[in-house]
Amino acid sequence: MKNIFLYLIISLFSISQLSAQLDRSQRPQPGPAPSIQLGDFETFTLDNGLKVIVVENRQVPVVSFQLTLDVDPVLEGEAKGYVSMAGSMLREGTTNRSKGELDETIDFIGASISTSSTGIFASSLTRHQETLLDLMTDILYNPSFPETEFQRLITQSKSGLATVRNDANAMASNVATAVVYGPDHPYGEIVTEESLDNITLDMVKQYYREHFKPNFAYLVIVGDIDAAEAKALTTTYFAHWEPGDVPTRNWSVPDLPRGRKVALANRSGAIQSVVVVTHPVVLPPGHDDAIKVSVMNSILGGGVFSGRLMQNLREDKGYTYGARSNISNDRLVGRFTARTEVRNSVTDSTVTEILYEMERMINEPVEESSLQLVKNFMTGSFARSLESPRTIANFALNIERFGLPDDYYVTYLEKLNEVSVQDVQEMAGKYLHPDRSYIVVAGNKDEVTETLIPFSSDGEVHLYDPFGRPAELTAMGDVPEGITADDVIDAYIDALGGRSRLEAVKDMTQHMTASTMGMQIQLITRQKAPDLVLVKTQMGGMTLSQQLFDGEKGVVATQMGVQEFTEGPEFEQLKLQAVMNMELSYTQYGIDIALLGIERVDGQNTYKIALTMPSGMQVFDYYSVDTGLKVRTESNGSIARYSDYKETDGILFAHRIIQEAGGQIIEMALDKVEINQGLDKSIFTIN
Repeated sequence: MKNIFLYLIISLFSISQLSAQLDRSQRPQPGPAPSIQLGDFETFTLDNGLKVIVVENRQVPVVSFQLTLDVDPVLEGEAKGYVSMAGSMLREGTTNRSKGELDETIDFIGASISTSSTGIFASSLTRHQETLLDLMTDILYNPSFPETEFQRLITQSKSGLATVRNDANAMASNVATAVVYGPDHPYGEIVTEESLDNITLDMVKQYYREHFKPNFAYLVIVGDIDAAEAKALTTTYFAHWEPGDVPTRNWSVPDLPRGRKVALANRSGAIQSVVVVTHPVVLPPGHDDAIKVSVMNSILGGGVFSGRLMQNLREDKGYTYGARSNISNDRLVGRFTARTEVRNSVTDSTVTEILYEMERMINEPVEESSLQLVKNFMTGSFARSLESPRTIANFALNIERFGLPDDYYVTYLEKLNEVSVQDVQEMAGKYLHPDRSYIVVAGNKDEVTETLIPFSSDGEVHLYDPFGRPAELTAMGDVPEGITADDVIDAYIDALGGRSRLEAVKDMTQHMTASTMGMQIQLITRQKAPDLVLVKTQMGGMTLSQQLFDGEKGVVATQMGVQEFTEGPEFEQLKLQAVMNMELSYTQYGIDIALLGIERVDGQNTYKIALTMPSGMQVFDYYSVDTGLKVRTESNGSIARYSDYKETDGILFAHRIIQEAGGQIIEMALDKVEINQGLDKSIFTIN
């Protein structure tokens, strides 16, 4: 039996007549750290080497079983993702039960079971614990790895990756991970569509066979169960799990960069940048510095609103809604990260302020009041966490797994209370490296690249793709002499079918299917020259919204109500959207066009055209140098990609459009085009 025990000492003093003696001009001095009863846990080891930790809690009739593998991370190389896939596949069926049968039984008893590459978690009411363990061990011993489910998960994973290209936060995270750890470290690998294509079911099965061994695992049991009952159950269900060797791997610790390195992930058209300042940190769990480092980071930008990054970038400068920092500990290598999101125009200023605050932590002692505020916050957070028995379980697992002293968490508050101003400054000097950091930005390279160069020790901004792979940062290519913006637009008109054919279109109806987040929506767009349009959005036969311009007013109707516009930006936007084949008459509608140069987009050279609307808003269109067709549009941080051009009545239409905005992707398929059907003006009304 191992006991994590402390007693709560409360000193009571008589306060009668004391108020008259208090000196309220002096801040009360902090008292000694409180002692808190943490609870008990018991451990035992089965003959096959499985280490079991039991935390009894009789408050509710629920029990959970957390199986955790203690194995070294794997360098997956060109098949990055197969380790995670192995964990997911465990839950997709066994040789005794299909996935559907597993789900049905789990739901019937009101349980939950989840799997990962490093273990299995299962929870249910206590009265169902044997059924739960039967299911859990069936998954553990007899996974069937069905091919159909494997292919489904691969497809699902690819769909998830599609959003990364327009998600600045995901892009910044990928690039930061790649540059800090590097491609030769398992922590530095990023899942891509290409790596998913390289995964085979045999790889998944091999990982399972090599790593799921009881002598390299812990089983944490929490809930309405005592140690004797837990021992009987684990002997019944886990004792025949065969032990074996597990591959061991040694990984070097990534070096700090020799100076500051600037890494940029381009998000074309973005109006904001995600800014990350990061570098590796060596701080294993239970290290003597861990608590002091946590205090230091909380003052800089941890979980308190008074953090210096928050106060500087939000309260003082007004650059952002939030700015945080974190220092992770890890048995191999951790990382320092400071992160925020700001508008393009202050991207460089934001980097300056983050580096300034890091340097200030190193060079100036913190205020005693700030230190005490953070320690009070951390004390309260720690005390609240003890309300959950899972906290005790995690503490017990950490003690066993990382070889921590038995009283590591018992003395946590005592050690926290002892952290001094000098400790904080010493930790900043030891673990913060503002001059040897990676400055990672995900944003519009056209607006932020030049402003980031001064931060780079080598005078360069290194470009990365959304998945952390090095990319080529090239200047806008020179346009062949004599080619103008009008020439590019004329080539596009010719590629579509010619000016005469486009001008002959008097009305047009397009039927499209849009897919997003597993839902399908139908879009019906009717246009009549010169400027009538009605767009209906439907789902399951029900009209969700209608958008109209009838030549005089714009109308937007949803289930929430109807809005009419006869002036203002919404009116002007609807008016322009109503124009049939706008490319035929840009100047007529006050739209200025400029050819900016040649840029490589989505694997092909394109002419980049800037359209400046009467409102001043800019839209960027990209036209293939080879085909003349439009392949991409950027506007207000959203991106539309056009492909699969097909002919109707002598005119080409893009039959596949992918719209990316706000981290979401909408895939649109053009199902049918009807031209010159004689649409009557009367249909351009809201029903």
